[in-house]
Amino acid sequence: MKKIIIPVAVVSMMLASSCAEKTKEQQQQAMLDASKQELATAVEQRDQLITLVNDITTDMEQIKALENILTTPEDLAGESGAQRSQIKNDLVALQKTLGERREQLAQLEAKLKKSNLFNKDLQKTVENLRSQIDSKNAEIETLNSNLAAANVKIGTLNTAVDSLSTTVEQVSGQLDEAQAASTQLANELNTCYYIAAPKNKLKENKIVESGFLRKTKIMKGDFDKDSFVNADKRNLKVLPLSSKKAKVLTNHPADSYEIVEIDGDKVLSITSPDRFWSLSNYLVIQTD
Repeated sequence: MKKIIIPVAVVSMMLASSCAEKTKEQQQQAMLDASKQELATAVEQRDQLITLVNDITTDMEQIKALENILTTPEDLAGESGAQRSQIKNDLVALQKTLGERREQLAQLEAKLKKSNLFNKDLQKTVENLRSQIDSKNAEIETLNSNLAAANVKIGTLNTAVDSLSTTVEQVSGQLDEAQAASTQLANELNTCYYIAAPKNKLKENKIVESGFLRKTKIMKGDFDKDSFVNADKRNLKVLPLSSKKAKVLTNHPADSYEIVEIDGDKVLSITSPDRFWSLSNYLVIQTD
């Protein structure tokens, strides 16, 4: 059997070639691993940008809600002091959040620019977000100004309301006094006086006078007013006389009243109060 002798140089070349191929594979694998890592990092950064977009959109919606409240200072008139204070705190918090979002955006932009995934579309998205943040910061400044103006105006309105309330109270007091005076006057104008008594009682109280062959008449002068009963013309419609006889001595229109008998006793029925009291506020009835 023949022995095959391979020169040492050939062996060395074969070993060198094998090592080179192995090193190349390792380099390719390393490059592949690096590409995968770079891609994963880029995708992660892109996802972070998408999350940031959503966060900024939420911030914009919150600012829009506050804009609806703070369109004009008058819109805050119905808000309490605590609510206005809460709105101010919300604006401060949103302004701080927008500052943080802007910083996050700058950091992401710097990272993305180093990535193979960075392109014109991503650059445009970043620029749009930066523009929105700047715009909303300016809007927050306007909202703060509106809130301050509203607080000043509401303070002025509160002062005016307090002054108006004082005026209303004064006018209400004067109105109450006027109404009381009007009621008192109406009561006085509708006060009437009556007495129903036998003739001798009427003479004793110097209400009537009479003599032999002389007609009984109402005296003109200072008769005893304490003997009369006070009544309200508006309510005095029927006057029981507790007597079998009754005669009206004072001057009242005959067609404004009638004397009727109920259960054997006379009763004065005033059928037309306005006419009955048109000539006199005093009523004298003789019951014998």
